[in-house]
Amino acid sequence: MNQKWEEMYREKLGSADDCVKHLKDDDGILIPLGNGAPAALGNAIGKRIREGNLKGVTWVGGLDVKWMDILSPELQDRITIDSGFVAEAVRLGVQKGLYTYSPNRLGHVIDVVTQHRAHLNKGAVVCVVSPMDEHGFFSTGVNVDIGWGSAKAGVFRELLLEVNENMPRAFGNNHIHISEVTAVCENTAPLVEMPPVPISKEDEMIGEYVAELIPDGACLQIGIGGMPNAIANCLKDKKDLGIHSEMLTDSMVDLYECGAVTCARKNINRFKMVGCFAFGTQKLYKFIDNNPMVEMHCTSYVNDPYIIGQHDNMIAVNGTIEVDLSGQAASESHGPIQYSGAGGQSDFVQGAWRSRGGQSFLTLHSTYVDKNGERHSNIKPMLTPGAFVSTTRQDVENIVTEYGVAHIKGNDMRTRVKDLIRIAHPDFRDWLRSEAKRLRYIP
Repeated sequence: MNQKWEEMYREKLGSADDCVKHLKDDDGILIPLGNGAPAALGNAIGKRIREGNLKGVTWVGGLDVKWMDILSPELQDRITIDSGFVAEAVRLGVQKGLYTYSPNRLGHVIDVVTQHRAHLNKGAVVCVVSPMDEHGFFSTGVNVDIGWGSAKAGVFRELLLEVNENMPRAFGNNHIHISEVTAVCENTAPLVEMPPVPISKEDEMIGEYVAELIPDGACLQIGIGGMPNAIANCLKDKKDLGIHSEMLTDSMVDLYECGAVTCARKNINRFKMVGCFAFGTQKLYKFIDNNPMVEMHCTSYVNDPYIIGQHDNMIAVNGTIEVDLSGQAASESHGPIQYSGAGGQSDFVQGAWRSRGGQSFLTLHSTYVDKNGERHSNIKPMLTPGAFVSTTRQDVENIVTEYGVAHIKGNDMRTRVKDLIRIAHPDFRDWLRSEAKRLRYIP
């Protein structure tokens, strides 16, 4: 290793407590998503706040899967926790009003934070990175997402790194040089894993419907969970599939290993699987580590509809929670209760529309069962009062349930209603038809 970079590293290396001494009152602190969130630094910031040495900071992140002291309820009168995608570590706190949520498209977050949030004092970007290489570079690994691009924008005063030997080193535009860094600490901790989600019968049926519409050579964006896993299982006989997806998952590794994914027909980033963050098991993290087949880039690139649309036959598959008869999709809340976030759903719906031969699909089970055991339809005359529209009825292209595919984009209200009732659960079709007449959607 170059002696100059080694010396610079040693000069900047300290404890987590030492690193966070660079923070000031009222600083905005930007962290990456998921495993990119620095637990040691988050705990050290919480300690400073408890000791009365720091106040008024705004902690901006998302996909919060790690508990840290900075999230402690008793500290929230002195700081603001701002999540861009609500996950288990902050979900209950957001729902109780303890923390707040920012409704932004994932592809816009870097620009929003660095250019448009004037009230956010640009204090520091803090993130987890892989160990430094011989050239003095760290990789932001499986969580490039919003951290790397925000750090490179040049508007934050400090850049604090938490070096974790378990963070994979990734190819792509995601590297930070030691000369750019304010301070470094080390924290060896296992990456949070998402265990495989069981696949239901409904998931399998939805997967078959979607897979039938995916041609050889298509470029895929799919999420995580039972439904995406079911879709992936149905694609193992396809040829030359590509990957351009905000999130990389275990199912994509499976498709690569069985020979279905080669990325050979991609129009850009050919022969490369491209993502901006990864969330899964150790199998996925090991696959990404030093693998030239995989490139990790920031959200402003991966989620840009212009970039997405340059891929022929771009297929975007995302989940939603409920849909109304006009085609509006609420994908992030139960009524007014925030459950997740807008994420990149709109980015990829719009990007797939720009793609030659592209298609986007929003998937959901036709029904759900409430805590009292009563069954309800997820296709509704109108969205649940207070539910947030994640993808507008102008943008939704296809809705898929276990009863089939409804094509929405460009169709009139009567055609939409007919198709959505066709893929609703049979027990609710007469009710939906009656409600559609009451609302004068159909004669």
